[in-house]
Amino acid sequence: MISTPTTRRVLKSAVFIASLSPFLFDAGSALTGRLGPHAYRVIIQDTGKWSLWFITLTLALTPLRRLTSAHGLVRYRRMVGLFAFFYGAMHTLTYVVFDRVAGLDLPLDSDASSTIGALTVSTVHDIWDKPFLAIGVAAFVLMVPLAGTSTSGMIRRLGGTTWRRLHRLIYVVAIASLLHHWWPLTDHFRVDRFGVLIGISLVARGVVWLRARRHTSVGVSARERVASALPAS
Repeated sequence: MISTPTTRRVLKSAVFIASLSPFLFDAGSALTGRLGPHAYRVIIQDTGKWSLWFITLTLALTPLRRLTSAHGLVRYRRMVGLFAFFYGAMHTLTYVVFDRVAGLDLPLDSDASSTIGALTVSTVHDIWDKPFLAIGVAAFVLMVPLAGTSTSGMIRRLGGTTWRRLHRLIYVVAIASLLHHWWPLTDHFRVDRFGVLIGISLVARGVVWLRARRHTSVGVSARERVASALPAS
C-alpha cells in the first residue's frame, strides 16, 4: 500500500476515533442510564483497563517497530501514550468525583475552600488505608511529565538524551499500574493478559537494546582495527 499524506491523515484520524470510542460509549451509556445502578463501578473499571491497554501498547510499539521494520508505527506512539494518560486521568477523576466527593457529608452552604479541604483529607485517608490506591496515584503522577513532554518542542528543549531518560519512567508506570490493577483481586498478583503482554514487551525491549548495544560495540571494534592498521604518522 502506497503511503501518502492523505492516507496517513485518514489512518491517524481512524486510530484517534477508535481510541476515544470506549470513553464516548461509556459516557453516552451513563447519560442515558444504560449502565444501570452500578455506573460508577463500570466507568472506574473501564477507564482503568483502557489506560492499562494503552500503556501496554505504548511499551510494545517501539520493539514491534524495530523487530518488524514497520517504521510507520512511530507516527502513533505519541497519540497512544497520550490516550494512556487520558484514560488514567479519567480513571482518577471518576474516583475523586464519584467516590470521594459523593461521600462527603458537608452542609449545602459550604464554601469552596472547606469543600476542597475536606476532599483532600478524605482522599488522603482513603489512599493511606488502601495501598493499591497509593500505587495507582503514583503511576498517574509519573504519567504527568511523560504527557507534558510528549511534543516535538519539548524534545528539542530537553535534548534527545534527557528526553529518552525521562521517558524511561514508562517502565515504572507500567509496573505500578499492573500492581494497582492486581492488588484488589481476590487472588493477589495473578498474572493475566496485561502481565503477559507487558512482560513480553519488556523482554522485547531488552532484546532491541542488546542488539543495538552489540551493533555499537561491533562498530567501535571495527573502527579500532582500522585505526590500528593505519601507519603511524
